[in-house]
Amino acid sequence: MTSAPVDVPRSMPRASRRGVLVGAAAVGAAATLPALPSLAEASVALVLPPVRPYIATPVPDVTTRHMANRFAYGYTPQLGRDIKAAGGARAWFQAQLDPASIPDAKADAFESWFPSRHHTPQENYQLGKAGGYAGEAQADQARFALLRRTYSKRQVHEVMTEFWQNHLHVNGNADKQWFYRTDWDRLMRGHALGRFDEMLQDAIVHPTMLTYLDADLSILNRSPKVPVEMLNENLGRELLELHTVGRTGGYSEAQVTDSARILTGNHVQRFTTWAYSYQPDMHVTGPVRVMGFSNLNAQRDGRPVLKDYLQYLATHPKTAERIARKLAVRFVSDTPSDALVAHLAAVFLAENTDIKATLQALVDHPEFAQSVGMKVRTPSEDLIQTLRVYGIQILKPTAPKDAANAIYYISRTAGQIPFGWGPPDGFPDSGPAWSSSSRMMGSYHVHYSLAGGWYPSTGVQYRTHASWLPQPRIRFDALVDHLCRVLLGRKSTSLLLGAACLATEQQPGNVITADTHLVKFGMPKLLGILLDTPQHLTR
Repeated sequence: MTSAPVDVPRSMPRASRRGVLVGAAAVGAAATLPALPSLAEASVALVLPPVRPYIATPVPDVTTRHMANRFAYGYTPQLGRDIKAAGGARAWFQAQLDPASIPDAKADAFESWFPSRHHTPQENYQLGKAGGYAGEAQADQARFALLRRTYSKRQVHEVMTEFWQNHLHVNGNADKQWFYRTDWDRLMRGHALGRFDEMLQDAIVHPTMLTYLDADLSILNRSPKVPVEMLNENLGRELLELHTVGRTGGYSEAQVTDSARILTGNHVQRFTTWAYSYQPDMHVTGPVRVMGFSNLNAQRDGRPVLKDYLQYLATHPKTAERIARKLAVRFVSDTPSDALVAHLAAVFLAENTDIKATLQALVDHPEFAQSVGMKVRTPSEDLIQTLRVYGIQILKPTAPKDAANAIYYISRTAGQIPFGWGPPDGFPDSGPAWSSSSRMMGSYHVHYSLAGGWYPSTGVQYRTHASWLPQPRIRFDALVDHLCRVLLGRKSTSLLLGAACLATEQQPGNVITADTHLVKFGMPKLLGILLDTPQHLTR
């Protein structure tokens, strides 16, 4: 069989590009199949029992599918209907920028599913002392995030919340910061479609960030006869290197120290109340200079200096360029043009770091429309989209093994736990980072297991195998086409049909009913193989 070229991102390693097509070996085998007839040809050539003509399931236009794959967690038929009802992809996107106007009762209900998210920092500390609780509380926050991303009607808000939580990354498995994790999540959600300068002001002094990078330990010790600076430079450095201007910002090591001095006075009462407060006596005074920012810093209360400093960094041209590039990489391609980055940076600065305005400029740029299929889905995105297109309904958990709890372990199998990235730089957003053979095998396993409804088996509702049939009797090639349209948002191809035939030992002209072996026992292979393809694993 001669197949059309397959569009696989160049950023994907060669071995993974082969493996992702149909789960490694199927691609090579598919080439040995005899030429497969089209639906029209087959209907003439084969004598089959009467089958009602297959009316092709509608597919979205490229613009709709592209918007859904970039600014939602992937296209689904329901999302396609929502976009059409909104007046098209651009109109849907515009409406999504006002998440408060979108009813989201199902996703909002997840707030009550995990009681650990509602403990005070002091309660968390006491529970953590007993051992084992910290890991469960961290897992609950990851579960909450995965469920919201999967089922929320406010898809752009969820996507942008993940983007900013990754930019201002706090490792979910780090000590101490998990005491405040729920409040941190709410803070980031509140700023996700607001202004970056306001987000930075709040995030840098939040106790989650302070304790993660030990900035609350930076103090001026006034107890000795000669006051002594006790500086931890972690946050002062990462504020520059990761959160704002980047490594090419032009700051020196001495200025990193000044950055840490400006942050002093922000205090967390560790090991007792874990309450945040500002302590003027702990603030290091004296002249400070970081790049173009300078201040005499003469007052004990250093908060005005810190506010001016963070505003300077948030509106610095290097910060604008860094944020613009990260947005372009996330929503356009691994290698966006310098022209696109410069355009977004200019809008970011002209609009006072307004996130909505910057996103609108990105969506309206020609490079966005030209980037269809140029991004590799992360394992987390893959898991979420698999749940969405399979129509899996996760119920409120009543037992430890229920699906709402198991989703955390499934994300680990897939290869990416929310907030689980170790270093403070956040997970990479590029194809090569997520295209290893081990990642692919993890995704294949998740696709197959969820298609079969084997794990999790409680606290969840799966579609029946027979419900995937669009009509009582249908040819196999027509069924594959229907499934491609539902799962992938596009019609079948000869390569996809060939892979499906190999995986299920079917012929294109076989007539499928609810009583056939394929529907009773082979549907997980058929569903899984269609997701083990570039059409699903890229966006």
